[in-house]
Amino acid sequence: MLRIGMLTSGGDCQALNAAMRGVVKCLTCSTKDLEIYGFLDGYKGLIYGNFRMLTGADFTGILTKGGTILGTSRMPFKQMRDPDENGLDKVDAMKQNYYKLQLDCLVILGGNGTHKTANLLREEGLNIITLPKTIDNDLWGTDMTFGFQSAVDIATDCIDCIHTTASSHGRVFIVEVMGHKVGWLTLNAGMAGGADIILIPEIPYKIDKVVEAIQARNKRGSRFTILAVAEGAISHEDSKLSKKEYKEKLSHYPYPSVSYELAEAISKKTGQEVRVTVPGHTQRGGAPCPYDRVFASRLGAEAGSLILKGEYGFMVGIRNREIVKVPLEDVAGKLKMVDPESSIIKEAKSLGISFGD
Repeated sequence: MLRIGMLTSGGDCQALNAAMRGVVKCLTCSTKDLEIYGFLDGYKGLIYGNFRMLTGADFTGILTKGGTILGTSRMPFKQMRDPDENGLDKVDAMKQNYYKLQLDCLVILGGNGTHKTANLLREEGLNIITLPKTIDNDLWGTDMTFGFQSAVDIATDCIDCIHTTASSHGRVFIVEVMGHKVGWLTLNAGMAGGADIILIPEIPYKIDKVVEAIQARNKRGSRFTILAVAEGAISHEDSKLSKKEYKEKLSHYPYPSVSYELAEAISKKTGQEVRVTVPGHTQRGGAPCPYDRVFASRLGAEAGSLILKGEYGFMVGIRNREIVKVPLEDVAGKLKMVDPESSIIKEAKSLGISFGD
């Protein structure tokens, strides 16, 4: 009898269900002696023993379904070693529930923080396989994460829609795209949507350079300018602050987000109307795009194959369009940032896109 546990952790995204389906379909095609335990609401389910038995029927019809049938939650890695409010040792509780159910493997779907905890469980002796989920595409060791392309499509569609109203009214529009620490989503959606200015966390912006790009468009006769701005975009001045100083500034921040600070500064310097659009959590929602359905299914199939071979301690990712296994210890705690000197940035600049630097 093969017994596997599954959980989804962190922010939800498209294709979580497709990836889990891929794992289960691969396993059921090879063995009939299979038990699947789905832990509810991420690591919380594993800690407190909240799970339900799943059958093949639970994975029918979910290829195109967004979100996660298991539910999810955020459990910060830095708090995993801290006892809960009742003094429960969370790591020990997860191990005990794993052994109580006599699991052969735990399949974990998540992003950066999730992989830190997954690697911790591996170090504690559990058999772990992970799948790279995040709309940020910031996991080290894989060229792509599932959910990313679906989020790019949604953010791009938002920018596409803004084009018509921006051109009609001759306004400056800021579209705020998700991404606190890395700018892959904003960069790709901005390029796909024809944004004139793209601001990402990895390239601190100078407001005068942003205004200069807007005024240059005005002089060329363009009636509007569109900025794709990451949530975590940061000014050149703020980038010089220490982490503590910047955190202190944000604690007294008078704006809902950086986009509104930018809008005010641009309006004062140019006299133009500036509007902010925040697609927010729509970028995580809805059905996965076809690319993510295929990609997540491939990842799930490879994860199932590793389980059948008894190969544990890996994240299943993709490199050069081929599915690969990456040691968990090589992945945990590393962010895949946008390199300001990378070819995609240089190519974007050659198209006339300003990054405010």
